[in-house]
Amino acid sequence: MYIQLRPLAPGTARCEDLTDDVTVDYGPDGKLAGIEVLDASTMLGADLDNVVLEIAPALRAKAG
Repeated sequence: MYIQLRPLAPGTARCEDLTDDVTVDYGPDGKLAGIEVLDASTMLGADLDNVVLEIAPALRAKAG
């Protein structure tokens, strides 16, 4: 499963392994751009259909 938080130009991501199964991608600016979870269906099992990604209101970018 890959969760893209924002697009990056090819070859610009810096990858960091958090665990053997979870890798995060950072953009050139150091901000989080994506999360990769290997074997997500095995890790989440039947709950895979119920995954919800929620961004806390304080973390949302303000328009304007």
